[in-house]
Amino acid sequence: MADPQLDVTAAEKRESPDFRLSTLLTEIATGSEDDRISIGDLLAAMNQRALGAMIFIFAVPVALPLPPGVSTIFGAPLLFLTAQLMLGLKPWLPRLITDRSLTRREFGKIVTTVTPWLLRAESVMRPRLSFVGGPPFVYLLGFVCLIESIILFLPIPLGNMLPALAVSIMSLGLLARDGLWMLIGLLTGVVAVVIVWGVLWAMVFAALFVIGNVLGITF
Repeated sequence: MADPQLDVTAAEKRESPDFRLSTLLTEIATGSEDDRISIGDLLAAMNQRALGAMIFIFAVPVALPLPPGVSTIFGAPLLFLTAQLMLGLKPWLPRLITDRSLTRREFGKIVTTVTPWLLRAESVMRPRLSFVGGPPFVYLLGFVCLIESIILFLPIPLGNMLPALAVSIMSLGLLARDGLWMLIGLLTGVVAVVIVWGVLWAMVFAALFVIGNVLGITF
């Protein structure tokens, strides 16, 4: 049976300003490789921490070259969490999503890949440009994150990595209250939308070109 005192101590550590997300991810990944980690487990481990941390956990795996299906598990919560960020609501996910899971081995691979980059980011992030992380600007950030999350579900070749990266940067900025990182993430998000829009138009024109050659029609 778990020691309540240890649970309280762990919760206090997670709420400490010195606590790092990289530490939390390593803690979650520790354990038997055959165990499964559900989305609900991740939310519980966050101990109702800031939306920025939750969004990062679900965004960064989508930015990695993972096996098919893993990105879908993490992509669905992003739609809910980014919408809640945009509306200024507390984090909540339906049971249909929280029951989804992956093996601790798969999650461990994600953590192993992300941790070196996350440690570097944590070493340079600091509270600055605080107005960016407050309303109404934070709602704009939530809107952009929601748009990027929607793009993740479009069947566009390589169309999910850059939007997921943008969401990851913005969420880290929110977590560290670093307005500079939020602005960098916002700019990355705009670039991602422009690139995806260009790819979509290129696919449309290519399809029209093929159809025109087959039917002898000039568009």
